[in-house]
Amino acid sequence: MNVFVARQPIFDRFKKLFGYELLFRDGSKNYYEHVDGDEASNTVIANSFLTMGMQTVTGGKRAFINFTTNLLKNKVATSLPKDMIAVEILEDVEPDEEVIFACKNLKELGYLLVLDDFVYHPRFQPLIELADIIKIDFLSTSYEERISILQQIGSTRIKFLAEKIETLEQYEEAFHLGFSYFQGYYFSQPVILSAKEIPNSKLNYLRLLYEINQPTVNFEELEMILREDVSLSYKLLKFLNSAHFSFRSKVNSIRQALILLGTDEVRKWASLITLKGLGEDKPDQLILSSIIRAKFGEVIAQKIGLKDQASNAFFMGMFSMIDVFLDRPLTEIFLELPIPDQVKKALEGEDNQLRDIFELIVSYEKGHWNQFSLYAQKLRIDESIVPQYYFDALDSAEGIVSPAGG
Repeated sequence: MNVFVARQPIFDRFKKLFGYELLFRDGSKNYYEHVDGDEASNTVIANSFLTMGMQTVTGGKRAFINFTTNLLKNKVATSLPKDMIAVEILEDVEPDEEVIFACKNLKELGYLLVLDDFVYHPRFQPLIELADIIKIDFLSTSYEERISILQQIGSTRIKFLAEKIETLEQYEEAFHLGFSYFQGYYFSQPVILSAKEIPNSKLNYLRLLYEINQPTVNFEELEMILREDVSLSYKLLKFLNSAHFSFRSKVNSIRQALILLGTDEVRKWASLITLKGLGEDKPDQLILSSIIRAKFGEVIAQKIGLKDQASNAFFMGMFSMIDVFLDRPLTEIFLELPIPDQVKKALEGEDNQLRDIFELIVSYEKGHWNQFSLYAQKLRIDESIVPQYYFDALDSAEGIVSPAGG
């Protein structure tokens, strides 16, 4: 089944591409059929970030995405990279106390705030003070109304975007009035992009993978994802209550489980569960191989005096075959998910200690003994004890798969 997203380019005063507005589409027809606003925006976000990938959708340019009242209050934007999106606050969003608080939080976090289809009213003043860009619809406003809005705002900090520009005359008017950005049929109609849908059962795994690889894991956001998926919640609690741990009392809540595990172990568990979920239609050996690489890399890092890199060595092994799990190029996946930089660089071939560990692991797996000896010498590790590390990793991996997988 295919999923769809339409994008319409936004240009600056030099006619250089600044970003794209992403628009809901549920088929190849290039127009919007009425759908609940929350559903439309959530679908755009899921299709763009999780199915197609933002590099494919925007080519690295900023994505302007519509946010409803509910999406603002539920802090949906905070789960998306601030340097990749612009939060478009829809014209029907009432600036009540909760909305203003949510927008202030986004502003403090560094998100770009945009007021969509703007028509001036004093009650919007709190939003105006937070806005970076204000969009004015050239089809629904007159020349006098546009002049009035510019005068009433009177801010040199705020930039204006002229939308629904359909003629040369409208573009020239907007340009001479000082608008900074331009969007409309005069430049381009929305273009529809499509891709094969990721099954719903896998979307939460990608959300989980994204969240655990943020620089700071947000336990509140993590708990929300787990609560929405009964299967994930069950697997976490089963893992914590397994023989792998020796807690005196039973772990009954998600929050308690996350706190007991701690950040590093949560990342490991979630990475494992994610790969198992994504690999439901893949051979079991693929999952086991990823976990063996993870444990093998972790123990090697520890044994050669790189304890501070042990966690990264674990994730390097875990993610080393994620391209096979997702059937997408590794470089494309890395553009979309904030996997630790050192791990990315090692898997992309950069010459560093993590890469040396990776080459040692792969050469051992494949029985390329000359190459294995080369990297063993480079890492100053006794070749004769590496097989024991591998078998320890194998035992550990098989032990992890059983309790964690449920």
